[in-house]
Amino acid sequence: MRPATLILTLAVIAAVALGISGVGVRLGLWPFSAGFQLLRWSAYLGLAAASIAVVGLLIPKARTGGLGALVVALGLGLGVAYLPWHWRQRARAVPPIHDISTDLDNPPAFVAVLPLRAKAPNPSAYGGAEVAAAQRRAYPDIQPLLLAEPPPVAFARALDVAKSLGWALVAADSSAGRIEATATTTWFGFKDDIVIRVTATTTGSRIDVRSLSRVGKSDVGTNAARIRAYLAKLRP
Repeated sequence: MRPATLILTLAVIAAVALGISGVGVRLGLWPFSAGFQLLRWSAYLGLAAASIAVVGLLIPKARTGGLGALVVALGLGLGVAYLPWHWRQRARAVPPIHDISTDLDNPPAFVAVLPLRAKAPNPSAYGGAEVAAAQRRAYPDIQPLLLAEPPPVAFARALDVAKSLGWALVAADSSAGRIEATATTTWFGFKDDIVIRVTATTTGSRIDVRSLSRVGKSDVGTNAARIRAYLAKLRP
C-alpha cells in the first residue's frame, strides 16, 4: 500500500470515529463518556493524518501517484479535527451550567416530565443563586416574553410553536398554563426537558421557558439557544 493511501486511510478512520462517537451513544451502544473519548481521539487522528499529509505534499517522491489521496487526507483530517475543536471552544465560552430559565427568581417547575427524569444524573430542582448568576453573565438576553393576547390564546400559540419545533410533547395543561416537552439533540441523542409557563398580566400574557439537560455538567449553550429559537418563533 502506498504511503499516500495509508495516510488517507488514517483520515477515514478518524472520520468514522467522529461519526460513530455520537451515533453509538444515541443507539445505546456505549455511555456518553465513551462517546466523548471517541470524539477526542477522532480529533487526534484527524490532526495526525493532516500533519502527515502536509509532509507528504512537501516531498516530491511521496506526491508522485498519490497527490489526490494526500489532498483528500489533508482536507478530511482538518475537517474531522475542526468539529471537536469547535465544540470545545464553545464549551469554554459559556459557563458550565445546564439549566436555563427566563425566570431566575421563580423558574417554571417540572411536573409531568419528572418520571422521565427519574434516572437522570441531573436533578430537576433548580440550582439556585449560583446558577442564576452564571446565566445572567452569559445569557443576559434570555428574558420572559410579553404578549398582548389573553392567556388562552397565548397558551394555544405557545403549544403550536412547541409542536412545530419537533419536541416530544409530554403534557399540556391549559388550566395551569403549563406545557412540558422533551427535545432530543441530533448527534448524541441527549434528552433535554422543557417547561413553558403561561401567566396572565395586566396587558395580556407572560411566557416563561425553562430548558434543562438530563446529563452533562455543561450544555455548551444548547438550552439557551433552544429558548431563543422558541421565543423568536413565538414572538409576533
